[in-house]
Amino acid sequence: MARSVSYVSAAKLVSMARGNPRLAIIDVRDEERSYQAHIAGSHHFASGSFEARMPELARAASGKDTLVFHCALSQVRGPTCARMFSDYLSETKEDSGIKNIMVLELGFNGWEGSGQPVCRCTDAPCKGTCC
Repeated sequence: MARSVSYVSAAKLVSMARGNPRLAIIDVRDEERSYQAHIAGSHHFASGSFEARMPELARAASGKDTLVFHCALSQVRGPTCARMFSDYLSETKEDSGIKNIMVLELGFNGWEGSGQPVCRCTDAPCKGTCC
């Protein structure tokens, strides 16, 4: 059975992520991530190649129980990739340990616009130490 996808606000995500190594933020923006900032510690899986990279994401998410997806506004790419990954986990019947798949309300633009910290490093993946 596919996991349901829910939404989370920027403020709630900050409190959920604080000191929680079992949560991962998945940025599915495409080229705009290279010239805009990103959420510190986020993993980049561009929507343009997302479907082909889902097995890689499953490996990267090992040990996580919550994944939060976002794009610029979380209107199309973020929710689509979140649902696609939820379906992938159900179809492969992987015991990934992932219990929650969420989408960041208002996406990266809403995150940054609400004054949440952003990172401008060029590390891949971001180590989350820049903020």
